[in-house]
Order: sequence, then structure tokens, then C-alpha cells
Amino acid sequence: MTRLSLLLLIATVTSALWLVHSHYESRRMFMALETARQESKRLAVDQDRLDVERRAQAAPLRVEKIARQQLQMRAASPAITRYVSGNGALDAVSTSIQTGAAK
Repeated sequence: MTRLSLLLLIATVTSALWLVHSHYESRRMFMALETARQESKRLAVDQDRLDVERRAQAAPLRVEKIARQQLQMRAASPAITRYVSGNGALDAVSTSIQTGAAK
């Protein structure tokens, strides 16, 4: 009978130790899961912020609208384009150099 009692005592202590270990592992894994969830939320917020910044920077229609309204810019067309010949530009540069040297 003492043998049976000793065997049951060992089984009970082993079971209790196993239960404590499994609870510890469960808590440890839960904390790791919560840390991963918080990191996931932080990364999702960062991703959203970066998406908003990318869309704001890559809006050519916005840039064109500002250029037309605030700067009164317009698209270049052949009707408003002025062409400068190469010789005329060189003559103007040489004249300004000579005038500057004469002073």
C-alpha cells in the first residue's frame, strides 16, 4: 500500500509540475502574440501614412492645377513658342562681352 501511495504521490507532483510548465509556456506565447499584434498595428499605421504621402507626392493633376491657377502657367504650343537662331544668340553674347570689356 505504501508503494501505491508513493507512486500516486510522484504522479501527482509530476502532473502539478507539468501543469505549471504548460501555464508558463502559455503565458509566454500569449505575450509574444500580443507583442506581434502591436507591431503589426504599428506597421499598418506606418504603411497607411506612407501610402498617403506617396499619393500626395505623385499627383500630377494637383501640380498642374497649382501651376495654372497660382502661377498662370499654360502648356507650350507652337503658336506661343519663340525660336532663337544660333547666330543671333552668339551675336548677343559677343556684344555683351565686348560691352562689358569696354567698361
